[in-house]
Amino acid sequence: MFSIFRQKIFIAHWREETKRRIQVRETEMVLEHEMQLKTYRHMLKSRRTDGSDSTDSSSELLSLAFDISLLPERAILQIFLYLSFNDMLACGQVSHSWMSMTQISAMWTAVDFSTSKTISEKCIVFTLQKWRINVLHLNFRGFSFQAKTMRAVSHCKNLQELNVSDCPSLTDESMKYISEGCPGILYLNLSNTTITNKTMRLLSRNFQNLQNLSLAYCRKFTDKGLQYLGLGNGCHKLIYLDLSGCIQISVQGFRNIAESCSGIMHLIIHDMPTLTDRCVKVLVEKCLCITSVVFIGSPHISDCTFKELSTCPLQKIRCEGNRMITDACFKNIDRNHPNITHIYMVDCQGITDGGLKSLSLLKQLTVLNLANCVRIGDVGLQKFLDGPSSTKIRELNLSNCVLLGDASIVKLAERCPNLNYLSLRNCDHLTDQGLEYLVNIFSLISIDISGTVICNEGLSILSKHKRLKELSISACYKITDVGIQGFCKKAPFLEHLDVSHCAELTDDIMKTVAIYCAQLTSLNIAGCPKITDMGMEILSAKCHYLHILDISGCVLLTDQTLQDLQIGCSQLRILKMKYCSHISMREAQRMSSKVQQQEYSSSDPPRWFGYDSNGKPLRSRHGSLQLKGHCDMKVRESYSSEDETM
Repeated sequence: MFSIFRQKIFIAHWREETKRRIQVRETEMVLEHEMQLKTYRHMLKSRRTDGSDSTDSSSELLSLAFDISLLPERAILQIFLYLSFNDMLACGQVSHSWMSMTQISAMWTAVDFSTSKTISEKCIVFTLQKWRINVLHLNFRGFSFQAKTMRAVSHCKNLQELNVSDCPSLTDESMKYISEGCPGILYLNLSNTTITNKTMRLLSRNFQNLQNLSLAYCRKFTDKGLQYLGLGNGCHKLIYLDLSGCIQISVQGFRNIAESCSGIMHLIIHDMPTLTDRCVKVLVEKCLCITSVVFIGSPHISDCTFKELSTCPLQKIRCEGNRMITDACFKNIDRNHPNITHIYMVDCQGITDGGLKSLSLLKQLTVLNLANCVRIGDVGLQKFLDGPSSTKIRELNLSNCVLLGDASIVKLAERCPNLNYLSLRNCDHLTDQGLEYLVNIFSLISIDISGTVICNEGLSILSKHKRLKELSISACYKITDVGIQGFCKKAPFLEHLDVSHCAELTDDIMKTVAIYCAQLTSLNIAGCPKITDMGMEILSAKCHYLHILDISGCVLLTDQTLQDLQIGCSQLRILKMKYCSHISMREAQRMSSKVQQQEYSSSDPPRWFGYDSNGKPLRSRHGSLQLKGHCDMKVRESYSSEDETM
């Protein structure tokens, strides 16, 4: 009894000492932040007084501190990899040492002209002629070029990848130069161009090694053009084919593809309302190697399509917005594709608990996306999790599955030890008690609980995880500054934070994020009308690694915010600032030269934001319903990390 009593005393003192040290550490972090903010403001004041540009000043300081040309060639390549073509040209004009760095041949194996659309054709031709032996990858996406440019491309004999998608000036004559000069191309992207059957004939004659071909939204070729693919020596090695938006293709066209390209493994078909089960049937008769299929925007395919695909070794299936797919599809998958790893069935409302139960026998499933499948509930999910694939599942998207509750969360914590990404957006029955079980999934790094009824207590429970890198709590109207502050203090690895449309948040969260989450790369505070320039100044002073920022609907922000971002967040790449009436067009245009992608408008916030242009709440009985509808629409934009690779 004495020993136990003594241990209790030791533990009590240990807890007190731990609390004291945590408090000391927090005090030191706050003091350090105050010092950095003071230094930042002093620097900002001096720069405004001198009228010097922040980018030029930082470049001068860097050149004085260290000569980058002294680094090994391998390190220089990694640094220059992030530069655009215009930046490379500018670097070559800094000094002789910098010019020598830009002349490293390995640096010109991949050239991207898509981000430098204002560059002259003369410069492009000169570059291609100089490095024609080294160039392996070329990207002209969205570029308007002339015939002289394509002639220069044809001299790149070692070219393996060419992207000319969205190029309005690309013609069959241009492709003739490419086909004659670059027969070794493996990857060719012709999407959204005006090519016709003449180009299809060139593909079959000259591109004997072609493996990846994208013809998405090319409407000028016909079924006869697809027949040409089988007449020559080319396209017989094709393994990836994208026919999205090619609504002119009939059943005969798919039959021609099957005759010509029987080795296809990856089939992508988006936005094709004319696609039917018969089209897939004639294709599968010869193409027996298909491992992944994507059918988005094809409402007329049904369970019969997946029945026809039963002869193929499918590993990835993705379908979206289809009302004709039912539980029979999942039963067929379970019966014929035991090694399938990815299933995306988004907005397929014919799927119920019975279909999900059919997947319980799968052993290799790692990604499951059932967003907007509103008929799925706790019973079906629990039956699925009782199967062997629950221990291997890494990504699970159950957004808008409104019948799910805490019972499913308990089962997830018990059966999914390797789960990394979880989306429970708009699951109305999820409560703070359910989040307590998610803490036990130590592998979890990303969670989306937007549109739920969780409050500050739930965030406090979730903060015990301490390993989360991504958190989305958009439109959680019960969340306040207190909840965000408590979470961020215990989330040192946080990289992505979405608190959009949490209207009660103020500048206090910006200070907390700046102090405790300095490694943040993505922040969404859209629809937070109480955020001011002071909060953005604090953020800019500390969060230097910010790449993505959404301040849409932050109606109190002014031009001062953009000036702070230019100085403090030099790595910012994507900036969204819609409905910011106090930010001028002039400052927005100036900011557009500093980022790669920008969205701006000075109009008033829409009514479903719930407040006017001054940040004052609107009196509307339907405000909450409108905001809920906005969250539902955002589900279509949220996919797992591997969606694009399909």
